[in-house]
Amino acid sequence: MGAADYQVDEKGHLEKNNYLNCEKGLKSWLFTIDHKRIALLYLGAMILFFLVGGLAAVLIRLHLWSSDSKLLSPDMYNVLFTLHGVLMIFLFIVPGIPAVLGNFLLPLMIGAKDVAFPRLNLFSFWIYLLGALIGFIGLLDPVWLVSKIKGSAIGTWMPLDTGWTFYTPYSTSTGAGSGWGTIIMTFAAFVLGFSSILTGLNFIVTIHRLRAPGLTWFKLPVFVWSLYATSIIQVLATPVVGITLLLLIAEKVLGVGIFDPEKGGDPILYQHFFWFYSHPVVYIMVLPAFGIIGEIIPIFSRKPIFGYSAVVFSSVGIAAVSFIVWAHHMYTAGMSPFSQAFFSATTFGVAIPTAIKVFNWVSTMYKGAISFEAPMLYAMAFVFLFMIAGTTGIFLATLGLDIFYHDTYFVVAHFHYTIQGGAVIGLIAGLHLWFPKITGKMYNKKLAIFAFWLIFIGFNVTFLPQFILGVQGMPRRYAFYIPEFEPMHRLSTIGMFFNAIGYTLALLNLALSWVFSKEKAPANPYKALGLEWQAPSPPPHDNFINTPIVTVGRYDYGKPLEDLGLKGGVSG
Repeated sequence: MGAADYQVDEKGHLEKNNYLNCEKGLKSWLFTIDHKRIALLYLGAMILFFLVGGLAAVLIRLHLWSSDSKLLSPDMYNVLFTLHGVLMIFLFIVPGIPAVLGNFLLPLMIGAKDVAFPRLNLFSFWIYLLGALIGFIGLLDPVWLVSKIKGSAIGTWMPLDTGWTFYTPYSTSTGAGSGWGTIIMTFAAFVLGFSSILTGLNFIVTIHRLRAPGLTWFKLPVFVWSLYATSIIQVLATPVVGITLLLLIAEKVLGVGIFDPEKGGDPILYQHFFWFYSHPVVYIMVLPAFGIIGEIIPIFSRKPIFGYSAVVFSSVGIAAVSFIVWAHHMYTAGMSPFSQAFFSATTFGVAIPTAIKVFNWVSTMYKGAISFEAPMLYAMAFVFLFMIAGTTGIFLATLGLDIFYHDTYFVVAHFHYTIQGGAVIGLIAGLHLWFPKITGKMYNKKLAIFAFWLIFIGFNVTFLPQFILGVQGMPRRYAFYIPEFEPMHRLSTIGMFFNAIGYTLALLNLALSWVFSKEKAPANPYKALGLEWQAPSPPPHDNFINTPIVTVGRYDYGKPLEDLGLKGGVSG
């Protein structure tokens, strides 16, 4: 289409021929190669998995209301925390921000028409769905189900209950039915890894090759830098866990001794392989959220980000250091004193680039004209919650303390402050920030702020008591506990209800606003300065009516838009 085919109003709203309505029909969505539509396909699938995983968490917390609860059997409790972990980690949080906001925004932020390999992008989504389907089959004990359909059930129903880490020898010597649940679920994780690798490769090539004229490396938005660092981790770390899961399947099927000590294997080797991937994967989850916060705070503080270069290099530094800290998960597994000291020191080192980011975010807000809209509230909550996550991580990096806190509720609380308080809050913040660009509509701001406070209060009431439980010695993964732990468990369960209602309300507000809101979003409702805000809302199929050109350095909120060298976008 030419520029004359787009009807853009004076505010930059594109009513017709945008990416949402330029093609119609289910087939046009399922086989689209438009990065924006693929992002929405990911979003729809991930919200479904988020709701199912969240329901499992609700049942777990309801069971833990009482020390002698009869709501769940011990076996079903193990199944539910496995279901919760697998869905949230592999199907929601790991692909979350890169697959949704990364896919939608990366080409827009660098002035490109699409990602470098659009068909590979669609293929990544279908691999993701295939892995999800295989995973659900593995969770349901397929051998028992098939035999039940045939009328001769083999044993009892035993869905996967190994936990999301699939630790050996438990995952190789026991498991669902005849062991097929473990095999199928680990194969599902293996398949999902390909989606992650392909997305990372696509993003790396896109950032290297498709930047708009004049958009040099140190003019890139911090969100793009965070996606770049994340993609490097995806490409380098994911094959390790893929090979590990194949070895686990080989041991289970062929009976070779790799990890099972009864067969001459070493279960600690599995832990090394698994955590070599699974600690960097924490930064696959959190680094993109760092980038989102780095975009939100300057917009709603009306200031350029403080220390842009430091923020950029800290993202790359976190990606690099993440590969040499994995064994702090294994202090109690048996390590030499030198190894313990080395991994403790490198874990402390991760705090440095993370602290740089926090310092720069706070410095950006300092003396800024702060607007307390929903995205900014989520961003400020992110800084607060991640400070708690980082501070408690120092406790777990300390050898003497970790011996006591390992496998207690202290670790559960720390992990959720890192992942939910980091990655999930970051995703919700980003969805609110770019909702007008994605949908061409405005959400209900008052309802969004109300949902935020429910989430923030509910989250802290849920997980702060779990730090206390950990200090008191309450082990994690236990279905039953002594009565002394009951008050903190009940407080945690009460907080869970507020948290769950808050997330539900936030997502409903966005969904209903998209469908029913009559308030059209302008191209740039926040007067932001990134290239994505120079495109119409919603963007056309090719993102920009005219090719954008960047002629000056990083954006300065003290200058008018026309002086920033941003050409193209809405009017050209």
